Amino acid sequence: MEGETVIAGVDTHKDVHVLCLLDGLGRKIWSGSFGADPEGYDRLAEAIGDPGSCMVVGVEGTASYGAGLTRRLVELGYNVVEVLRPKRDKVRPGEGKSDPLDAERAARKAASGKGCSVPKSQDGWVEAVRQLYVARRLAVATSTSCVACAKSMLTTAPSALRERFRGRERPKDLMPLLARGRKAGDALEESVLASLRSVAAVWKEARSQVESLDERIRALLEANAPALLGVEGCGTTTAAALVVAAGDNPGRLKGEAAFSMMCGASPIPASSGKTDRHRLNRGGNRQANWALYEIAIKRMAYDERTRRYVARRTSEGKSRREAVRCLKRYIAREVYHVLMDPNPDGAAPEGPELAKMRKAMRVTQKKAAAELGLSAATLGHLERGKRRSTKLERRYCELLCELERALPQTAS
Repeated sequence: MEGETVIAGVDTHKDVHVLCLLDGLGRKIWSGSFGADPEGYDRLAEAIGDPGSCMVVGVEGTASYGAGLTRRLVELGYNVVEVLRPKRDKVRPGEGKSDPLDAERAARKAASGKGCSVPKSQDGWVEAVRQLYVARRLAVATSTSCVACAKSMLTTAPSALRERFRGRERPKDLMPLLARGRKAGDALEESVLASLRSVAAVWKEARSQVESLDERIRALLEANAPALLGVEGCGTTTAAALVVAAGDNPGRLKGEAAFSMMCGASPIPASSGKTDRHRLNRGGNRQANWALYEIAIKRMAYDERTRRYVARRTSEGKSRREAVRCLKRYIAREVYHVLMDPNPDGAAPEGPELAKMRKAMRVTQKKAAAELGLSAATLGHLERGKRRSTKLERRYCELLCELERALPQTAS
């Protein structure tokens, strides 16, 4: 389609991608199928023509079947947008359903810009985190299933076995004990013990995989987004969920309001008549929403400022759920700015380094905690690296610098 302005739409599948081309006036001019492989990607690009004469390429499934095609088109310089697949009940009656029709709909949506977004690049360190995070979720689900299976088997086991493991409810107490179960009783009891040992072995391997994957994920986060780990209440898994939701190119989001909407933390109007209120957003990326919720719950438990905020909101007549929704919105704003600047200049030293500075100055942990308005236990967790907070580390560093400047005056 050389020399002619075109609009392209692609319906992606596992083995075949279907392309539809429209002219500048929105008239269909060509349609065809290509293989879902590198050679097919290049042939599809040749069919579209020069990137300069193509207004936009709308691709369905840029994070699944269309991931490879999207990367190739972006490399060649095409303006690629992600188009959401239409739900079957949303297709207009009488239009029908076929791959060429889906490709044409994708082209028309891309031309209108409605329901389109910039696709994730999926070619950087965040994609590495995503792959590890997927494997971690599977390992966690496996370990959880093993615990449920073992408890179910014990419920129907012979009385002697039930009494033998009674009182061991916590998985970390029960599962290692099951793995060490020895021969006992008749053939039935032996079969049950063998089954429990097998389940416990799977549980042990799954937990080992979780720990190994956590270490890999944290190493990637510390190398590429240390400020995110420093956000109050943000741990390895919550940080992983948030960066995966944002992608390797968080700049594709229009702002912190768009990030909040993507995380399902934006307020949804639910007013009627004399009632003026907002409700929870039940859409968006649910893993990112879970991460914001976990951060909010941790802050409500340990951060005095957050407690005061929730108390003020509830005193205004909001329920606890609505107060948490408001808190998640503020956390989303903070996380967005950190994602846009994951390696800020002048970052404060981490907890273990601050502990060395304090000891070199002969300042007790109790005194430093009192100056910061914290408990000695909280400061101890920070110094041992069990807790990360960029703001708290910066305050601690500033305090130690002030104490260091005061040392010569005290000596004189």
